[in-house]
Amino acid sequence: MSQFLLLLYAEESAWESLSEEEQQKIFQEYELFSQRHSEVIRGGAELHPTQSATSIRSDGKGGHLLTDGAFAETKEALGGYFLVEVETLDNALALAKELPLWSSAGVEVRPTIDDES
Repeated sequence: MSQFLLLLYAEESAWESLSEEEQQKIFQEYELFSQRHSEVIRGGAELHPTQSATSIRSDGKGGHLLTDGAFAETKEALGGYFLVEVETLDNALALAKELPLWSSAGVEVRPTIDDES
């Protein structure tokens, strides 16, 4: 078995422009997805908006620079993730295709590195 992250990206402004009813419908769809695939989901979470992030970089002298906000400005931001454990990339892609998406949302599927190999 391999583990994959299903990384959920969307434009934060597009999410904020949805009505409360539309947002709740999407949350319910995520809950149904989680229930349907509970046997392979190993973790997951919704993230706070990028404005709540703090980025840390090396200062090049052995110290750190802290900056309010996301690491990079981007149109689409990481909004949440699921960690799944399945046999193959094709299985992970099939799961990702079942995730609820709206107009600006997308999913990135990435394998984790297995330290035991």
